[in-house]
Amino acid sequence: MPPHSFQVLDQLQAQHFLDKGYVVLKNCFSREAAQPWLDSAYSRAEADPQRPETWTKARLHLQGMDQLEIEPFAPKAWAGICDLLGGAERIADASRVWENWWIFNFPVRDHRPWEPPAPQVNGWHKDGSWFKHFLDSPEQGLLQIGVWSDIEPQGGGTFVACDSVKYVAEYMAERPQGCLPKDFKTLIDRCQDFVEITGQVGDVVLLHPYILHSASLNCSERVRLITNSTVFMQAPLNFNRENPQEFSLVERAVLTALGVDRLDFKPTTARERIQS
Repeated sequence: MPPHSFQVLDQLQAQHFLDKGYVVLKNCFSREAAQPWLDSAYSRAEADPQRPETWTKARLHLQGMDQLEIEPFAPKAWAGICDLLGGAERIADASRVWENWWIFNFPVRDHRPWEPPAPQVNGWHKDGSWFKHFLDSPEQGLLQIGVWSDIEPQGGGTFVACDSVKYVAEYMAERPQGCLPKDFKTLIDRCQDFVEITGQVGDVVLLHPYILHSASLNCSERVRLITNSTVFMQAPLNFNRENPQEFSLVERAVLTALGVDRLDFKPTTARERIQS
C-alpha cells in the first residue's frame, strides 16, 4: 500500500490489517487502570478469579452497565480506531465510549480436547444480529476486542477467519438488497486462513467488520475475559470517494477484496433493524 500518515499504526500494521483483517494494539491501558472494572465484572459474575469452584458456567455474557471514554482511558486504541476509519469525524458519538459488556470464557471442566480453528468449529458468525447487512452498513465500522485477562494459546481466545473478509465482501456486493445475519455462516467453508487471538491485559484487537469469528474452548487454568464492541459510523462506508487517498483502511480492504479501485454501491432496499 502507498505510504500514509497515521497516528499510531505503522505501515506494517496497516498492511497486516489489509491482508489479515485485524490488527493488535499492545498496552493500550494498564492493569492498574483495568482493576476497578475487573473487580466489578467478577462481582457481577459472582465469580472469583482465584477460586475455580466459583466458575460454574462455561461462558457468561453480562450486559453493559457503565461507560468510559475511550480516548482518555486508552488513547492508543482510540488513535488506532481513527487510523483505520479515516478520522474521528467519521465515527458516531455513541462509539466514543466503551461499555462493560463482559464475555467470560471459563476453563472447560469435562476434559474436552482443544480444537484448533477450522470450518468445523461451531459458532462462526459475522457480528450484527440487529440490522440488515449491506456492503456499506454504517452500523459496523470496526469490531473491537478489549483484552481484560492474559490469554495464552488454547486459553479461550477468539478464533478469526482472516480470509473471510473477501468472501463476505463478495457476498454482499452481489446482494444490494441486503443480507440477514444468518446468511453468512456457510461462507466459513471457503476459508483457510485462521488465527487464535491471544494477548495480555491492556491489548486491544481491532477487526474488520466483515470478519467471521468464533468462540473457542478454554483449556487453560485461568479465566478469559474480554469486551466485544462495535464502532458505529456517522455515515455509510464510501467506496467511491473522489480522492482515493481518502479511502479508509476498512474501505480499502473491501475494494481490495473485490479487486476494484472504486465501487459506486447503492442499496436497493431500505436499511432496517431486525427484531430479535
